[in-house]
Amino acid sequence: MLVAVALSQFVRPLRAARAVVFDTDGVITDSARVHAAAWKQVFDAYLRSVGQNEMFDPVEDYRRHVDGRSRLDGAAGFLAARGLDTSDATVRAVAEAKERLFAQALREHGVVAYPGTVRLLRALRAERVPCAAVSASRHAPQLLERARVRDLFATVVDGTEAARLALPGKPDPALFLEAARRLGVAADRSAVIEDALAGVEAGRRGGFALVVGVDRTAGPTSAADLRARGADLVVGDLAELLVGEVADRA
Repeated sequence: MLVAVALSQFVRPLRAARAVVFDTDGVITDSARVHAAAWKQVFDAYLRSVGQNEMFDPVEDYRRHVDGRSRLDGAAGFLAARGLDTSDATVRAVAEAKERLFAQALREHGVVAYPGTVRLLRALRAERVPCAAVSASRHAPQLLERARVRDLFATVVDGTEAARLALPGKPDPALFLEAARRLGVAADRSAVIEDALAGVEAGRRGGFALVVGVDRTAGPTSAADLRARGADLVVGDLAELLVGEVADRA
């Protein structure tokens, strides 16, 4: 049974949460940049091959069409947005090429956890608030291990688990709901922390008590876009969820 605690070190919106579900890429680790770079290399090669001149934007195209989604959904989403071939063969070829590049980059360079996220995770552990990590990627456990934060999570629901359980990808809330179930806390007493538009929408659709959007890009519309998808609160770094550091973004 969870023990009710006074979460005085957290900003008020987070104090009612009895569990917290974190997205992985771009929220816990800096791996979103590695994903975006791999997608750019693959998409640009494909775009050139079909005679297109406008290349993949690793900031705007990534966050609007790819971020937070499975590889297949991300590949199909971007190709559809450009009016290109979305046949199963093309989507799989693009997704598999991206997977090879990402795995190579991960082996060669690794990833790190955001310091502000680690601070928040340690504060949550001190208050005995259980946390889960969620990702559409099958690499999530490896990423968390390499970033030395795996021990801060009670459970991980990644792409491998999603496939095993036949869970649909974001913006469907199934991944988040499975994480909350494993933590033993209802969604309406849990918080979701996400940087992807699809993930924020999933948190809202799942009926979570609090959906926090993480705006790493700080673009002209990025915070507003997160709010439009359902974020209750938007921050640039998760340390802002600790008392005295919050700076909700308009």
